[in-house]
Amino acid sequence: MGTTLTIDPLTRIEGHAKISIQLDGDGAVQSARLHVGEFRGFEAFCVGRPFTEMAAITARICGICPVSHLLAASRTADKLLAVTIPPAAERLRRLLNLAQILQSHALSFFHLSSPDFLLGWDCAPERRNLFGLIADHPDLARGGIRLRQFGQGMIEALGGRKIHPAWVVPGGVRSPLAQSQRERLLAELPEMCAITAMALTLFKQLLDRHLGEEQHVFGQFPSLFLALTGRDDLWEHSDGPSCAGIAVMASDGTRLAQGLREDDYPQFIAEAVEPWSYLKSPYYRPLGREAGSYRVGPLARLNLCERIGTPWADRELLELRQRGGRVVTASFHYHLARLIEIVACLEQMQRLLEDPAITEAQVRATGRLQRREAVGVSEAPRGTLLHHYRVDADGLIEAVNLIIATGQNNSAMNRTITQIARHYLQGGHLSEPLLNRVEAGIRCYDPCLSCSTHAAGQMPLQLQLFSAEGALLQELSRP
Repeated sequence: MGTTLTIDPLTRIEGHAKISIQLDGDGAVQSARLHVGEFRGFEAFCVGRPFTEMAAITARICGICPVSHLLAASRTADKLLAVTIPPAAERLRRLLNLAQILQSHALSFFHLSSPDFLLGWDCAPERRNLFGLIADHPDLARGGIRLRQFGQGMIEALGGRKIHPAWVVPGGVRSPLAQSQRERLLAELPEMCAITAMALTLFKQLLDRHLGEEQHVFGQFPSLFLALTGRDDLWEHSDGPSCAGIAVMASDGTRLAQGLREDDYPQFIAEAVEPWSYLKSPYYRPLGREAGSYRVGPLARLNLCERIGTPWADRELLELRQRGGRVVTASFHYHLARLIEIVACLEQMQRLLEDPAITEAQVRATGRLQRREAVGVSEAPRGTLLHHYRVDADGLIEAVNLIIATGQNNSAMNRTITQIARHYLQGGHLSEPLLNRVEAGIRCYDPCLSCSTHAAGQMPLQLQLFSAEGALLQELSRP
């Protein structure tokens, strides 16, 4: 008879979940599971809506990454209309996605994750948070707030609102970028670069001095990696003329596939379900459920590209590979990958904003329904996002499938918490540092559970240890 430990709910992630740790009769960790027990049902209640409304509807899936769904939904609508969006609209969509990636990565690194490795695993939870970070590292905390403010401000400058902008539409965008906004955003970039450089220096010092064990325990295992890639294997974050399609790489550097079309995703992505979670578990179909487990997101994008294409980011990419190998398999390095992608975002933002074509007035193409089925793809901050719509002759949605980045990391998250629990749970004794480390293993992936779940309110965090006979031996709780 085994024993189950439960962490409920998981904290400092986007959404609500719980973790259970199953022990065997000898008290050793048998497995650990991330349970996502809430259901939202966007794929069901979008049926019957006009496809032109999907960008606005699916953006409401999440308040952290609405832009990702706006872009994927609009790209799907472009294909249903069979339109080619104007060049200025393509540039503006790319700029918007860069702002989305930057602000989301800033939230993840500075606000959600850095209290773990800056304040310490033994730090009390009431202090191991953003307010504790402000008290101990005020410059870093202010810098993180400012960096996210800049990303949100760019989204507002482009779309009129920081959250749920209705600016990206089928055929392009609603309005061009004003010259005054372009100049203002360019003027703020040097400050953002200085903040990012400070964070990179501090985090690399921590990796060198204090976080050696975490780099080898927090999700260090072989897997596949999947992401969009650009032409000449450049770093890519958006579908469009510069995109070469979806690629899949093994942990030994072998490219299993390249140039895959999102329209063909059922041929290479299968979606498994488990009875203990509403979060689906996609895998690479040609290799099957176990061997086909893959990771997406910043680490996958950096593993799959040969270079980023901007000088500072390419230097940081080279250093990442010096630390972790040509294919970095340690999930703890997702944190460093996010900082490197912030660098890439800042450099590519500057290139786009310095191009006079970014303010051209023609930003939308129009058309009529030409296709009955299409798939749109974009790189969300957390990884590759797919929107698949089928419509009737009047353009009303008949079926929807959304493949969310967090779901694609589901198998990896479960492997990570199992690895952490096996390493740190010793002698059948629960501790606050163990609880913190298990949660931090999930935060490596920055899961966005609102993209697939919803919970009303929040339950207290509870971790219980039972003997093999079912007797309660120890209990930890968090309000």
